Amino acid sequence: MNDEPGKASENEPAFVAEVGAKATRKLRARKSTQGVWFGLGMMGLVGWSVVVPTLLGAAFGLWLDKHHPGKHAWTLALLIAGLAVGCLNAWHWVEKEGKAMRAEQEDADE
Repeated sequence: MNDEPGKASENEPAFVAEVGAKATRKLRARKSTQGVWFGLGMMGLVGWSVVVPTLLGAAFGLWLDKHHPGKHAWTLALLIAGLAVGCLNAWHWVEKEGKAMRAEQEDADE
């Protein structure tokens, strides 16, 4: 028998090595699963990363409209700008997390 799961020796058939590799992957997957609450927490973080800049832009726009009235309304413009900044922030954060997960998966596969 081999000490390392997933590695076939000269005596073991390929089937045994394949079963060992699948069992190793399954055990690794069970360890890395964060569960439902982790996923819900991530959705909440992404949501807040969009909502906070949007509300800050709207609040700053209301303040500008109140203290410096002009021909154009600042509220709508800064609301849209805050939404754009929030969406870019969320996209950047999700992309970074995705890269980290892919790198972790590649490390685990080696």
